[in-house]
Amino acid sequence: MPKKGNRKRLKYRGNISSETVTVADYADSDPAIVKTGRVKKAVANAIQKEVKLLCGLEASQVPVTEEALSSVVEDHLDCDSSDQVDADGHSNELKVSRKKKSKRQQEGPEDYGEQYPIDIWLFLASYIRPEDIVKFALICKSAWAVTCTAAFWTRLYKRYYCSDVYLPERLQREVIGRLSSLRASVIRSLYLMYEPFHSRLSEKPSIPESTPTTLQNCSCLLYWCKKGSGNRSDQRWEFNYKFKKQSPKLKNGCRNGLQFPRQYEQVHKNPDQDCYLLQITTFNFIFTPVVMGMTLTLFTINVSTDMRHHRVRMLFQDSPLPQGKKPKKDQGLQVILDPVHSVRLLDWWHPQYPFSASI
Repeated sequence: MPKKGNRKRLKYRGNISSETVTVADYADSDPAIVKTGRVKKAVANAIQKEVKLLCGLEASQVPVTEEALSSVVEDHLDCDSSDQVDADGHSNELKVSRKKKSKRQQEGPEDYGEQYPIDIWLFLASYIRPEDIVKFALICKSAWAVTCTAAFWTRLYKRYYCSDVYLPERLQREVIGRLSSLRASVIRSLYLMYEPFHSRLSEKPSIPESTPTTLQNCSCLLYWCKKGSGNRSDQRWEFNYKFKKQSPKLKNGCRNGLQFPRQYEQVHKNPDQDCYLLQITTFNFIFTPVVMGMTLTLFTINVSTDMRHHRVRMLFQDSPLPQGKKPKKDQGLQVILDPVHSVRLLDWWHPQYPFSASI
């Protein structure tokens, strides 16, 4: 038998009617489930926060005593279950308000901030350097739309135009105003007039330090060779291969990339987009097979057999090589150029890249 001193005695509460008395209030009940009449600290904190929210007062301006809270608790327990307090000490009403607040924060940045007119972005674009155009276009959709306009590229050309620099006829000031291929013509002109771009081209060596992987799975569009300038004893041959990079296709059949506005399609028209020119200069003429229409699956630059020059080996196949698979030596058409004097890979904006109409 437990001792009588271990049992907790109930405090008399005069405001409890006979209708609210339960079995747990009697002395023979388990002390673990007997209501002591004291307000739990978690319940008191929750009600205190709710009072602050209703009154709109600061924490220091709300003097809450335990006696006042006890009467509030008794009235609060008689309310509907939707307003009951949970175990963590937060009311359901507070939880609902917090959920709404979190939903507003997760709605995204579209509901916040300001949208400026496109004229402001066009004005700011007049101060953008050519090497910062990509960063400027990534600010927002309006900034990207400005870089698609003909006015943007025309102003960029006039800003860096220099009459002392030699420009081909197709890049002259009188011809550049045409909308057709305006963007491509301005970019080509900047590599002749803009010094930071021009210095990049002069720093490239005649033989790349490492074998370029850009031409992997590129299709060969054109092939031609011609005699180089020099004496008969030191006359070299130049072999040119024009490649086009195959744009990746998505699962639904669409092609990746942004679509330019329809009214500026002529401005962004570029037949040499994603094209490269591989120029290989040899010391003598070498017979090579025709590889137009085939796909380059292997391209290596090694040391020549005489250990003084370089050797280029290319492997062409009828279809692109699946990603992760290595080409087999017995399959495809092999082209070997040895000895090689120089190897140059030119992008479509390079000044020495041949114009499509002149090929």
